Amino acid sequence: MQVKELMRGSVITVDPGDAVSSAARLLYKYNIGALPVCSDDGRIKGIVTDRDIVLRCVAAEADPEKTPIREIMTRNVVTVSPSDDVREATRLMATDQIRRLPVVDEGKVVGMLSLGDISKSHNYSMEASKALTEISSNVNRK
Repeated sequence: MQVKELMRGSVITVDPGDAVSSAARLLYKYNIGALPVCSDDGRIKGIVTDRDIVLRCVAAEADPEKTPIREIMTRNVVTVSPSDDVREATRLMATDQIRRLPVVDEGKVVGMLSLGDISKSHNYSMEASKALTEISSNVNRK
């Protein structure tokens, strides 16, 4: 099965110059855990997670209203393509200790794939479970 069969196609993105507080409000509004950070042309520049906001902004006592996302985002983003195999995506998640992957086609974000999306497919519940176990067992998570 290919990633495009399980990914979520509608993606909320943020600009690197947006305030961290705006990203936090979007995460809350849409009940999601990560936002791809994209340039005006849709090319991925990074990713910001709820954890990034808490650890790199709030806990660091930075002002979320004044801190741009570019200062706290993860820059080296692990991505998959729509045509990649779902098993390869779960392997990447386990290896890189991440729960969500932006789906990128020709440099532009076209979707998101999470462990939750994978686990909903009964065909891959074991792969998702194994990936989650490997992610959760690492004390120094990303």
